[in-house]
Amino acid sequence: MTLPDEALAALQAFEAAAGWEQRARLLMQWGERLPALSDEDRNEAHRVHGCESQVWLKGELREGHWHFAAASDARLIRGLLALLLVRVNGLSGDALQEVDLTDWFNQLGLSRQLSPSRSNGLNAVLQRMRDLQASPAL
Repeated sequence: MTLPDEALAALQAFEAAAGWEQRARLLMQWGERLPALSDEDRNEAHRVHGCESQVWLKGELREGHWHFAAASDARLIRGLLALLLVRVNGLSGDALQEVDLTDWFNQLGLSRQLSPSRSNGLNAVLQRMRDLQASPAL
């Protein structure tokens, strides 16, 4: 599967990072680039359950391609969400179903730093994306 351009840029940046400290800094920078969700979108309808931190996700289908926006109250999670969004934004529903979260974070060199609770939370976000895709009226 071909990666979106932004995902390729993220992958190259993380591959060039020497060690965890540089990757952690990059992760925080990606989190700062995550566009803010409005206060009205930070509501229960957009909340992702299954995350230790508070996470909100909004999805929209435009011309057959999915576009997501997300927010979190935790800095590290914002970075992980930003990296997830560059991997999935612009995908068709079928391509979204095929995204392998573990493989993506392995490629970025971040999987060892994902605690089980963070990993579960990110999987909950991806599952929510797939649920939205299955019933776009949500």
